[in-house]
Amino acid sequence: MKRKLSVLFVVVFVALLTVVPASAGRGNETPGVVYVTSQGLYYDTFVVKDPLPFRGRFQEIENGATEFGPGDPGYLGGRWWEDTNGNNIMDATDHYFLCPLLGPGRPTP
Repeated sequence: MKRKLSVLFVVVFVALLTVVPASAGRGNETPGVVYVTSQGLYYDTFVVKDPLPFRGRFQEIENGATEFGPGDPGYLGGRWWEDTNGNNIMDATDHYFLCPLLGPGRPTP
C-alpha cells in the first residue's frame, strides 16, 4: 500500500511540474538594467511588483539611474519611485514599484 501511495505521489508531482510554469507567481519579470551613480556600475534587474502602494520607504530612480546600489547604506532593496508628476516630491501620484538589483554590477550596460 505504501508503495502505491509513493508511486501515486510521484506521478501527481511530475504532472504538476509539467502544468505549472516555472515562473508562476514570480511577478512580471520584465528585464532591465539600472545604473548606480555612486558605484559607476550597471546592474541587471526585473520587475517583481508593479505598482506598489505608496507606503514605506522608496529610493528615487530617474531615466534608469539611481544613486545607491547593493552594499550602499541608501539602497532600499529595489523599492523605487519615479517622479511622474514632475514636482520633485514623493507623493501619491508618482509611480512606485519593486525591481531588485542583481549582482554583480558591471562597468558596461
